Amino acid sequence: MQQFSDVSDQLIDLALVEDIGPGDVTSRYFVPEEKSSKAYIYAKADGVVAGIDLAIEVFRRVDAEVSLMAVKQDGDQVQYGDHVLEIEGAARSILTAERTALNFMQRLSGIATNTSRYVALTEGTRAKILDTRKTTPGWRQLEKMAVVAGGGTNHRMGLYDRAMVKDNHIVAQDKLAGMQAAIDQLKQELPDVEVELEADTLEQVKSFLELNGVDYILLDNMSNDLMREAVAMRGDSGPLLEASGGVNLTTVKAISETGVDFISVGALTHSAVALDLSLEFCE
Repeated sequence: MQQFSDVSDQLIDLALVEDIGPGDVTSRYFVPEEKSSKAYIYAKADGVVAGIDLAIEVFRRVDAEVSLMAVKQDGDQVQYGDHVLEIEGAARSILTAERTALNFMQRLSGIATNTSRYVALTEGTRAKILDTRKTTPGWRQLEKMAVVAGGGTNHRMGLYDRAMVKDNHIVAQDKLAGMQAAIDQLKQELPDVEVELEADTLEQVKSFLELNGVDYILLDNMSNDLMREAVAMRGDSGPLLEASGGVNLTTVKAISETGVDFISVGALTHSAVALDLSLEFCE
């Protein structure tokens, strides 16, 4: 069973309070208390599943006596009709937990499925698909977990685990000459924090390659030809190169073929469509 962070624990509790409130009146009045049932969650569309442990935790928090068996694991491919999770226990409990468990699984499976499509299009290249911070507030850990289930790679979790100097930071700095001093100070005080600089032009790429302590250069909204030039400029050693901007399922293959190391895709999370999953009771 996966261990969830305090934030994820709180999210599960909030979701249950939001849905159940003072009680599930439908189950209370229309489902006999002594009724025991078997049910299963199954896929109604092809995709990649994620959030299974989260769904199990939802059922257990509603009723610790419910028996659950995961038929699939996060990252597994599913086709229409495939069972993902089997449940046995009090019918009231299963019905009370149903929607919250499905909401988590459908959202996270949608992200995993979306990510897997991008990953498939970049096969045979060195490029890894990255997520971004464009996540649902409070859901970041879970959504980034789903990206990994879909074959993607996590970018920074927040503002604290990588220094990412973008164009607005450079303007605020007011001079490129101060960049090296800032990098040196950060590396001295926070040696485990990596540094990434955003470049809009090849001139900036050239300048950044002359700095020490730069781990990544973000190639922002550059054409594929310019990115190929940046890759050649970097050579066999130096900062890793990340492509960003204008990335979708139509463009990602050509971008990956430029030789960049990473491609960040905000759409992995902010535009993912939930995977259709459903819960059915066994007759």
